[in-house]
Amino acid sequence: FSVASAVMSSQVIVPRNFVLLEELEKGEKGVGDGSVSYGLADGNDNTLTTWNGMIVGPHGSQLEGRILSLVITCGERYPDEAPKIRFQSRVNLNFVDQHNGAVDTRSVSILSHWNRSCTMEKLLQELRREMCSSHNRRLPQPPDGANF
Repeated sequence: FSVASAVMSSQVIVPRNFVLLEELEKGEKGVGDGSVSYGLADGNDNTLTTWNGMIVGPHGSQLEGRILSLVITCGERYPDEAPKIRFQSRVNLNFVDQHNGAVDTRSVSILSHWNRSCTMEKLLQELRREMCSSHNRRLPQPPDGANF
C-alpha cells in the first residue's frame, strides 16, 4: 500500500451547488446550436432547485419549430440522482405522462442510467433526439400553445 496509489484511486466529489452553479453559468451563456436552453426559474432561488428548460421542436417531426417549455427539479441528491423533469407544453410523446407532462425516467436512457457526468444540457438534447425517433416523430400533437 502506498499513499500514491491511495491518491490515484480516490475521486474528488464536487458538491451539488458547485455542479449547479457551473450548469447555471453554461446555461446563461447559451448552449450548442440554440435548440435547447435552460436556466433558473427564479434568480433568487439560493437552493438552485427549480429550473426552466426549453426545446425547439426538431425538423421533420410533428413538433417542428415549436418552443416547448419544461420544468426541471434538481433534488438534494443531484447530480448523483437524476432531476425530475416535466413538460409544461402539452406534447404527445411515448415517454411523457399525458395527465401531467412528467417524463418517465424508465423510458429515457439518460434518466434511467443517470450518473454524475450527466447534465441538464445533455438531458434536454436527448429528449429532443427522442422526439425524432421512429415511434415519436409522426405522433399527432396537440395544438401549439396548449399546456399541461
